[in-house]
Amino acid sequence: MNLPQFDISLKKLKLSGTNILIILAVIVGLATSLGAIGFIHLIEFCNNLFFGLTDDLLTKAIGEWDFKFSLLFIPMLGGLLVGPIVYKFASEAKGHGVPEVMNSVARLGGIIRPRVAAAKTLASAICIGSGGSAGREGPIVQIGSAIGSTIGQMFRMSSDRVKILVGCGAAAGISSVFNAPIAGVIFSLEIILGDFAIKTFSPVIISSVIASVVTRSLMGNHPAFDVPDYSLVSAWEIPLYILMGIILGGYGVVFTRVLDYIEDFFDDLKMSPYLKPALGGLLLGGIALFYPQVLADGYETIKLTLYGQIGIGILLVLIVLKVLATSMTLGSGSSGGIFAPSLFMGAVAGGAFGYLVNYLFPESTATPGAYALVGMAGMVAATTHAPITALLIIFEMTSDYRIILPLMVTVVFSALIAGRLFEHSIYTIKLSKRGIDIRGGKDINVLRSHQVKEIMETDFVTIHPSTPLAEIFRTIENSTESYFVVLDDKKNLSGVISFQDIRSILSQHSLDYLVIAQDLVKNNTIVLNFDDNLETALQMFNKVDLRLIPVVNEYEAHKVIGIIRRDTLIDYYNKQLLETLRK
Repeated sequence: MNLPQFDISLKKLKLSGTNILIILAVIVGLATSLGAIGFIHLIEFCNNLFFGLTDDLLTKAIGEWDFKFSLLFIPMLGGLLVGPIVYKFASEAKGHGVPEVMNSVARLGGIIRPRVAAAKTLASAICIGSGGSAGREGPIVQIGSAIGSTIGQMFRMSSDRVKILVGCGAAAGISSVFNAPIAGVIFSLEIILGDFAIKTFSPVIISSVIASVVTRSLMGNHPAFDVPDYSLVSAWEIPLYILMGIILGGYGVVFTRVLDYIEDFFDDLKMSPYLKPALGGLLLGGIALFYPQVLADGYETIKLTLYGQIGIGILLVLIVLKVLATSMTLGSGSSGGIFAPSLFMGAVAGGAFGYLVNYLFPESTATPGAYALVGMAGMVAATTHAPITALLIIFEMTSDYRIILPLMVTVVFSALIAGRLFEHSIYTIKLSKRGIDIRGGKDINVLRSHQVKEIMETDFVTIHPSTPLAEIFRTIENSTESYFVVLDDKKNLSGVISFQDIRSILSQHSLDYLVIAQDLVKNNTIVLNFDDNLETALQMFNKVDLRLIPVVNEYEAHKVIGIIRRDTLIDYYNKQLLETLRK
C-alpha cells in the first residue's frame, strides 16, 4: 500500500527533526486514544451482538440450561468470523500481537502494514466479544504501534524515528486501556523498544500523556479496578509474599509453555487455517459450559476475587482452566492479548494463596483479596519478564500506594524464578521458534554469528602516553575523531582519551607541557577480543558511553590490533539483517 508523503510540507514548516518527532508523538497519542475508545465500544457491541447481555453476567453461572448450552457454540461462531480476517487480510493479527511489534522494531525498521490496525481491531473485538479468553491490551498495543508506524512512514521519517513512533503508539495503547500512563511508557521502553535514551523517552512520554488525557476526558478518570482498603498487616507477611512470588514464577512458566505447546499443536493440525479459531472456540465453549468465568477478559471475576467473594474451591479450578481457555483461544489463531488473562490467573492464584495463609496465620496476614491484588502483578512479571511494568501497572490501575512493598518483592522474585526456569518470556518464545532472539530492540542472533574482527579497523589515530597536552590539542584540531587510543611504542594499551575528558582544562594553557596523555587516560578501559562475537560488542557499548572500543589479541591482552566503532557495528547489523530478511 502506497502511503501519502508529507516531506515537502514539513520542509516548509522549517522545524527541526526533534520538534517534528514531538508533534508526531502528539498525533500518535491522540489517534491511538481515539482508536482505543472505539475498540472498547466495538468489543461491547460484539458482546451484545453475540450474547445479548453484559459482561458481568458472563462471570456468573446461569441456571437456564438452554443458555448454558449456547455457550458451547458462541465462541466457535466468533472463531469462524475471526479466521478469514486473520489469515486472509493480515496474518500479523494472529495471537496476542506484541511479538509482531517487537519483530518490526528489531528487524523491519518499525514498518507495520497499515491494514494490521484494521484487521487487529475487528478480529480482536469479535474474539473477545464472543467470549474468547483474551485481553484488550495486546490488540491496542499492536493497533497503536501500527498507527505510529503508518504516521512515521507518511512523513518519511528515518527508521530510528519510525521505531520511536511505534513505541509511542504502544505506550499510548497501554495508557488508554488501563488508565496507566507511567506503566505505558515503561512497557514501551522495557519490552517494545529496549531503549531508555532521552531521545526515545521524551516522545514516548508525551504520547502516553496525551492518550491518558484524552481517554480520561471522554471516559472518565477512574482506576481500572476499584479495590478495598489493603495494607501490610505485619512484617512477617513479606516472606509470604516472597513465597507467593516464587510460586507465581513457576505458574507463569507453565502458562507460557502450555500456550506455546497448543500453538504448535494447532500449527501442525491438518485442517483449513480459516477453521482453526473456530475449533479453539468450540473447545473453549466446552469449558465455559461449566465455568463461564473463563470467558472474555474476566474483569468481573477479578473484581469478585479482590473482594474475597469467590471461594477457594472455584479459585483452584480456575487456576487450571484459565490457562487452558486462553491457550485454546490464542493458540488456535484467534486474536487478543495475554495481559488481562495474566491478571486473571494472578488474581485467582494469589487469592487461593491468600486463603491458605489467612487460614494458617489469621492474626498476621491480610485478607485473600490483598494477595489476589499482588498476585496480579506477580503473574504479569512472570509471563512478560518485565517486573517494572508489572509493578507500575498494578499500582496505577488500583491507585493504592499501601500495597507497594508487597508488590515490589513479589514481582522481583516472580520474574527471577521465571527467568531461571525458562529463558523466554511469553512475548519472545514465539519469535525464538523463528530463529529470532530480540534483546534491547535488536535481533541478537544476527550479531552472534559474526565476530569483532570482521568489522574492526586497523588504521586509526593513536596518541603516545608521553604526548603533552598541547600536542593532544593539535591532534584533536586536525582530526574528525573525538576518541583516541593511547598506545606505547610496542602497541600496548594505556587507555582511551576522549574530548570530554579534557574539556575542563582547555583554557588552562599553563598545563600544556605539564600534563601528558598518560595522566588523562582512564585506567579501567574496556577492550574486546578480536574473536568476540558482535553481541558481546553491542553489550559493551550499551554499558559504556563510548564511540569506539580497542580490540586486542586474545593471547596478548594489552596489545591493541584495531578498534571497533559503535556506528560501524550498527551499520553492519542493519546490512546483515537486510540480507537475512532477503533469504
